[in-house]
Amino acid sequence: MKAEIICVGTELLLGNIINTNAKFLSRRLADIGIDVYYQTVVGDNQKRILETTLNALKRADILLFSGGLGPTEDDCTKEVVCKAINRELYLDKQILENINCFFEQRQFPKSNKKQAYVPVNSKVLKNDIGTAPGFYIEEGNKTIILLPGPPTELTLMFDKYVIPKLNFISNFTIKSRVIKTIGIGESSLEEKIIDLIDSQSNPTIATYANNGQVDIRITAKADNADKADVLLNEIEHELDLRIKDYIYSYENESIEEKVFKMLYERKLKIGFCESCTAGLTTSMLASVPGASEVLERSYITYSNLSKIDEVSVRESTLNKYGAVSKETATEMAKGLLKKCSIDIGVSITGIAGPTGGTKNKPVGLVYICLATKDKSFVLEKKFHGNREENRVRSAKAAFNLVRKYLLNLI
Repeated sequence: MKAEIICVGTELLLGNIINTNAKFLSRRLADIGIDVYYQTVVGDNQKRILETTLNALKRADILLFSGGLGPTEDDCTKEVVCKAINRELYLDKQILENINCFFEQRQFPKSNKKQAYVPVNSKVLKNDIGTAPGFYIEEGNKTIILLPGPPTELTLMFDKYVIPKLNFISNFTIKSRVIKTIGIGESSLEEKIIDLIDSQSNPTIATYANNGQVDIRITAKADNADKADVLLNEIEHELDLRIKDYIYSYENESIEEKVFKMLYERKLKIGFCESCTAGLTTSMLASVPGASEVLERSYITYSNLSKIDEVSVRESTLNKYGAVSKETATEMAKGLLKKCSIDIGVSITGIAGPTGGTKNKPVGLVYICLATKDKSFVLEKKFHGNREENRVRSAKAAFNLVRKYLLNLI
């Protein structure tokens, strides 16, 4: 079964809102074995919606529309779709009553009466939290589904009323897993698994660079979920043999979530001393529920004076090597370790950009130090992104350094 998702709304074309509906629908359709071959965004224009509908009817078995079911004049999805398939609309008195009840004591806007018109020979999809019902229409060997635009209304309606109908007509299950890697670039990673990618059919393998890490999505299609899992397990095992040191999660979790779990399992406390990242690393860890079990404290030592005052970096070190140096990073981490009751101290100092770089110390140069009671490790990285990308990649590199330490990889 081939599906096309058609999202209606000029606000989507203008970039005023993010199209989360398409993402949700694609994932849910994949879960039940329906392939999405096309996603289309079209503005609130009757002519263009009609053209889009007619094109989709030629190339897809299932058409899913979101948006354009509201009460205003530019909400015309239902009317245009009916025109495309030569269906009439009739006033459904029960829906009209439901809309009236929705407004309760408030004055019933006359424009909302428009939402009570239903395509002939269609199945109404109840909107439990809004006024615009959805519709399930069978037109020959095609299925057309009209859903409201507000994401909360669409997701509830789709899962509650549409999925049971689509499960009935789908003959396959599609399952995906995301394997998270870090510490290797996309090109280098691809070289290690290029034969798997070139020979893929089922499961399929795709890599995605994700600001400091690379995600691998593996997708299998089978008669049922158990058979799909067997296929996924086989390719996952092969990937593990080749790139195990770079894989940090098979559970689609962030690097900070993984590091939190590792620290928590080992009952270890960690602290951060951040310069160029200015608290970003701490914030990422703190976003994980339960972070207080492992995160003891954090300092932002942006200036040279703060490095001296807060974590006892020697002025002579700063004068000789500079704030961005392995020597300063080491003293930051060791000073933090002495000052706090922690097991691991992590420091980050660098040049995020876009200014501040020199020939010897370019923008993107970062030093990260991990210190414990017995040893310390310094990591030098040279990033090539913009200011925010460099900060995020620095934070992720710091977490990866902690991960490797806990796994005895350094």
